[in-house]
Amino acid sequence: MKKPLIMLSAALMLGGVASAQKVAFEEYDLDNGMHVILHNDSSAPVVVTSVMYHVGSKDETPDRTGFAHFFEHLLFEGTQNIKRGEWMKIVTANGGTNNANTSDDRTYYYEVFPSNNLELAIWMESERLMHPVINKIGVDTQNEVVKEEKRTRYDNQPYGNILPEVKKNMFKNHPYRWTTIGSMKDLDAATLEEFKAFNKKFYTPNNAVLVIAGDFDKAKTKEWIQKYFGPIPKGQTLQKQTYTEDPITQPIKATYEDPNIQIPMLVASYRTPSMKTRDARVLDLISSYLSDGKSSKLYKKIVDDKKMALQIGAVGFSQEDYGMYILYGLPMNPYTSADLLKEIDEEIVKLQTNLISEKDYEKLQNKFDNNYVNSNSNVEGIAENLASYYLLYGDVNLINTEIDLYHSITREEIRDVAKKYLNPNQRLILDYVPSTKAQN
Repeated sequence: MKKPLIMLSAALMLGGVASAQKVAFEEYDLDNGMHVILHNDSSAPVVVTSVMYHVGSKDETPDRTGFAHFFEHLLFEGTQNIKRGEWMKIVTANGGTNNANTSDDRTYYYEVFPSNNLELAIWMESERLMHPVINKIGVDTQNEVVKEEKRTRYDNQPYGNILPEVKKNMFKNHPYRWTTIGSMKDLDAATLEEFKAFNKKFYTPNNAVLVIAGDFDKAKTKEWIQKYFGPIPKGQTLQKQTYTEDPITQPIKATYEDPNIQIPMLVASYRTPSMKTRDARVLDLISSYLSDGKSSKLYKKIVDDKKMALQIGAVGFSQEDYGMYILYGLPMNPYTSADLLKEIDEEIVKLQTNLISEKDYEKLQNKFDNNYVNSNSNVEGIAENLASYYLLYGDVNLINTEIDLYHSITREEIRDVAKKYLNPNQRLILDYVPSTKAQN
């Protein structure tokens, strides 16, 4: 009787956690089209103010890549009412922190302040939108910052160009084929008027969602939102261009030489559907089963048991239009990348042929329950999740219900989705090798 009692106790605990984690929120629109989401949490005297804009690197043109990421930097330069170089000083002087990040699909800015500085945060974010200063000195300064970031994160980083090389080979039509950091040549060639036009087109209230999460007075917060964001004029209604990729039906082979490495890396990448689809969520479970951590099937087999690799892992790159499941491994002498690929393929065939065990299925569900709890464990995470579910998924309440979608996925679906997407003729094999020039 001990085991059933333990299982019942665990189930009750998980149920309690899931119930306690339910995120309450209110949402509404300003007259200018800005969507607002409020989440009240008085457990700590802090508040997050964030704005997510529906603009990412996929909204650029092939000869002007890197604009979305560039604006992530440029819009900290200052505004008509915040002098250049003063943004960070104001935040830190008032006990806050702030940051921003860019993806293929969106750009996200946020501040975390003590609750008594919420009005300041709302005003600052409205200033970024309403009164940005875009001039030559700011563009030139941030151009050098972005160039240094590219050198550090990509050009001089061992294995730093894996993602750019995978994207370049996996996508032929879609702007996902270039990286968010873009081309330095494109940024150098851009005029000041082009930067201003990009800002005018995409940085509008009707292309954004404002999220306030934390300890605040709702009535007063709504007054401040209306006071500072309400007067901002509505922008043009954007007609987002759609791009379709032909299915991959033949293996793609590519090679990249990296002067920063000594050990070759196997990279195998499969194109996956939009993160909004059920199949993408099934693939999340498959990725976790095969390659998430040292207890995963591939790590235990290839690294622990057979000692064929120094490392094996994967990145699930989920995006609004398409995604990628990227497997990678570092072979250990005398084994080669081809040897690792053979072992990987054997595990995928097992997944496509047999149902995973009940024990492994329960382990996956527990892991995703834990991920769900952790992702909503603080107001910073909740704020970003609320913004993402609204802007990219079109359903804010997924913050509460997406875990139910994962629970509803069956072992049969895991087998069938593996059959559908993870086949040898549907992938890129990238030989990521040391540069022969570096060895000479």
